[in-house]
Amino acid sequence: MNGILGEPDGATPLDPDELEGLKFDHITTRGELDELEQANIQAGLLWLGRRRKTDILTDDFLRELHRRLFGDVWGWAGTYRLREKNIGIDPMMIGVSIRHLLGDAKFWVENTTYPPLEAAARFHHRLVQIHPFANGNGRHARIAADTYLTECFEHAPIDWENGADLTNNNERRDAYIAALRAADGHDYDPLLEFVGCGDCNNDNG
Repeated sequence: MNGILGEPDGATPLDPDELEGLKFDHITTRGELDELEQANIQAGLLWLGRRRKTDILTDDFLRELHRRLFGDVWGWAGTYRLREKNIGIDPMMIGVSIRHLLGDAKFWVENTTYPPLEAAARFHHRLVQIHPFANGNGRHARIAADTYLTECFEHAPIDWENGADLTNNNERRDAYIAALRAADGHDYDPLLEFVGCGDCNNDNG
């Protein structure tokens, strides 16, 4: 396979080696791939809801979550990427950066550093910024952030899509990508507004 046609704006292109991990040879378009991944994600969410509750702020959990969400579609699901991308940090730094993020996330819970929605938004942004996997980072990070909210703060999950589909080009996706890019520059206001926390106190950090 040479590529997936119809990538949405802001998506990370897959290189030929990564595409070799696709378990279905007949897939040629982003729409076809999205259908397969969405079915896998639904199965992963069932696993997430039924699993025995354990500490979610671990490297093992984040990788297992990705494998459950995408492992029926990609052979490398749950494995940190080994190649440079147009987004994300150096692959050699992924492991240590994840550990730093998880340590910070635990500190935020234990010290009530941020309101729950702000903590989840910052957790989500950092995870996307690291971009640990070859594909599925946004969806994985949104589900991980919701799990952080529900299990660490006993707070309802975020309405990320608000009636839209964030895997396709639309105004909601444009606002989401813009909010993440603003957060890259340490301006969290658009992201907090996006997740419904426009009145959060974001003067910290």
